[in-house]
Amino acid sequence: MVLKRKRETGRRGWRALLGVAFAFGLAAMTPLQAQAAPMESASYGNLPNEGLYPEQTSCSGSYYQPNVPGGATKTAVYAGRTITLKYFYSPGCGSFARIENAPEGCAAHSNRLTDTSTVWVLETVDPGIDYAYTKVINNLDGRLSKAVLFCDNQRLAETAWY
Repeated sequence: MVLKRKRETGRRGWRALLGVAFAFGLAAMTPLQAQAAPMESASYGNLPNEGLYPEQTSCSGSYYQPNVPGGATKTAVYAGRTITLKYFYSPGCGSFARIENAPEGCAAHSNRLTDTSTVWVLETVDPGIDYAYTKVINNLDGRLSKAVLFCDNQRLAETAWY
């Protein structure tokens, strides 16, 4: 009897171990949900704070909506939703764009003017959420920037240059 119990216990232990291994194996083979990645122009990231999200900068918590001509908040209706575009600025780090109540296929876009081109960075809405915000774009020292809302490659709203 003692030997028989040890075998049963051993079998249950192996079955449990195989069950756990099978579960981990299935989890490893299940594809992860895709996450949106920021996209940017070739010359983005050459200035201080570019390439960082606002909360990663030394200005975290100090961004505000400035007195942009025409307003730092814009709205657009798309796919039955009223989407809000917001422009945020910090005099020590630069600016970023945020969109709210947006479906997948929409993107927050920040632009910065240079002497010869427009530098940009964008962030798309991730699956399962309804907002996105860009990394910081440096519009300090007389540089100008603005926020733009795109949905399925259509420009729906934008702020003025600031």
